[in-house]
Amino acid sequence: MTDLNRHKDQIQDLGFTVIENIYSRDEVEQIIKTINQTDSSRLTFRKSADIFAIRQFLKEVPETADLIFNNNLKAVIRQLFGDDYFVVKSIYFDKPETSNWFVSYHQDLTISVDKKIDIENYGPWTVKQNQFAVQPPIDILENIFTIRIHLDDTDENNGGLKVVPKSHLKNIYRSETIDWTIEKEEICKVPTGGLMIMKPLILHGSNKTTNNKKRRVVHIEFSNRELPKDLEWSEKLNWDKPHSRQQNVSSMVR
Repeated sequence: MTDLNRHKDQIQDLGFTVIENIYSRDEVEQIIKTINQTDSSRLTFRKSADIFAIRQFLKEVPETADLIFNNNLKAVIRQLFGDDYFVVKSIYFDKPETSNWFVSYHQDLTISVDKKIDIENYGPWTVKQNQFAVQPPIDILENIFTIRIHLDDTDENNGGLKVVPKSHLKNIYRSETIDWTIEKEEICKVPTGGLMIMKPLILHGSNKTTNNKKRRVVHIEFSNRELPKDLEWSEKLNWDKPHSRQQNVSSMVR
């Protein structure tokens, strides 16, 4: 695996980086096979002509945890961020070959939590199908990092993520105020088995698929911050021992 110091610098300076060859083709196929064997009738599964998504992915499909957190990914997390980080959110999504799914530029400004409570500096709230999300103080958002695991080759032709480099350094940055005479757009091209790592405050979006190729991604967010009293992350998971811990968490929430 490549030297990670350059990637660490890119995350801090640009807000994102791409790392290749984290998973072999066989490992990717095993992850996909495990997902495809899952009962997709649950409420946390979303199916439409444009997208198939699984919220709380590591809870809903815990069999994937040991496959995803292989030695390469553990080394990336440990060297780039440290042992004290833990999973706080996970999503799987599949943008099909014929998808017209388009995502405009935005920042990821909410976190997933276990309940809705009245707490200072937390809000606004959203609640969908008993899933709770809230915008926390900016220091919580600045501390999070996101790893996107690519199960297909991805570029500008099948909805590869587009980002505005360095925009994560500008606090809350509304997309309608982007000055394109100053900013530039970059498409994140990620091969199968690679990672795109980003800070949630970076402006990002994606275009429609035009080449009839799938884009399957596992999106996992990490933090090392505890939330205020009486509020918990909805998907707290120890990535170093993911499967055994996740089984315990899953049994408590069902």
